[in-house]
Amino acid sequence: MSVDAYLNFNGNCRQAVEFYAEVFGTEQPNIMTFGETPPNPEFPLPEEAKDLVMHTRLTINGSNIMFSDTFPGMPFVEGNNISLAYVGNDVEEIKSIFNKLSEGGTVGLELQETFWSKIYGQLTDKFGIQWQFNFES
Repeated sequence: MSVDAYLNFNGNCRQAVEFYAEVFGTEQPNIMTFGETPPNPEFPLPEEAKDLVMHTRLTINGSNIMFSDTFPGMPFVEGNNISLAYVGNDVEEIKSIFNKLSEGGTVGLELQETFWSKIYGQLTDKFGIQWQFNFES
């Protein structure tokens, strides 16, 4: 059993998931678009939805993270109510990923030693996703 985070984007999911694949050095994502779904004559697909990402996922440090664009007309709130925690046992790797994700984003708490961790920090990346970084041996 696992609990996976699912991130929704407002038309820029492909760009986001490709960025995360590069940052974390994962496999290239297998992306399914809304246009690749079987047609339903009762619910014709709007033209603007066809190239949007319906579903994709990455395995980041052993955890599955799933991604999609919101369907046109559905509500979207960037970065609302989600924080992803990257927990690793390599300080240099944590620093590298933190620095890459902070590009174009906002650092809330610089990486630093805390009473529970050798290194801990927080940031919001350029896509509005909140991240926490923690060292665990």
